[in-house]
Amino acid sequence: MKALIFAAGKGTRLKPFTDHHPKALAQVNGVPLLERNINYLKSFGIKDFVINIHHFGNQIVEFLNKNSNFGCNIEISDETSELLETGGGLIFARKFLDHGEDFLIMNADILTEINISALVEYHKKIKDFATLAVSDRDSSRKLLFNDDLVLRGWLNVQSGEQRLAEFNKGFKALAFSGVHCINPAIFEKIKRTGKFSVMEEYLDLMQTEHIHGFVHDSILIDVGRPESVIEAEKHFK
Repeated sequence: MKALIFAAGKGTRLKPFTDHHPKALAQVNGVPLLERNINYLKSFGIKDFVINIHHFGNQIVEFLNKNSNFGCNIEISDETSELLETGGGLIFARKFLDHGEDFLIMNADILTEINISALVEYHKKIKDFATLAVSDRDSSRKLLFNDDLVLRGWLNVQSGEQRLAEFNKGFKALAFSGVHCINPAIFEKIKRTGKFSVMEEYLDLMQTEHIHGFVHDSILIDVGRPESVIEAEKHFK
């Protein structure tokens, strides 16, 4: 299986580090996030990667070259000319991913111990085009699932704003974990072009398609802020 790692973002919450470096190279106990996540996915047998770059992307390329791509096959989806967000970044990387095989997407700035093999097995069993890893944890935004763990809505916890595919019948509110398993059929379903969030597309597609959640209870830390680096260093040695 191939994995797309989103590493293009500007990481504004991680300033001042990201004033001079890409967020994906922020270190937790001396090891860059990108290195940790490549090795994490390698532990599940994944050795083919696509990494998208924009903000100080040359530093990521140099880092990979210096480390001989960590023994992996790595292709670069270069968004230097325009940052396309997650949805646009996925479409831009289509040429690397649209080969009939399921693939994984992971944000470079999260650290987790999700069982990737279990996620992939679940995804293949239900035969959806998208399966989203989710967990019951604090988050300002939640995805809403019915009893069959099919995506039916989105909730802004702070404002109470909702987007629903149907009346909220006691949906489960779960936080997206930044890891999803995708079938390339998604490329025929996405309607947006240019710069957009893949989550916006999921919330449109939930009206007509089944998008399942994969619930995990593994630790997950969004290493997007300096204080979350400190938290991550307690768990990831």
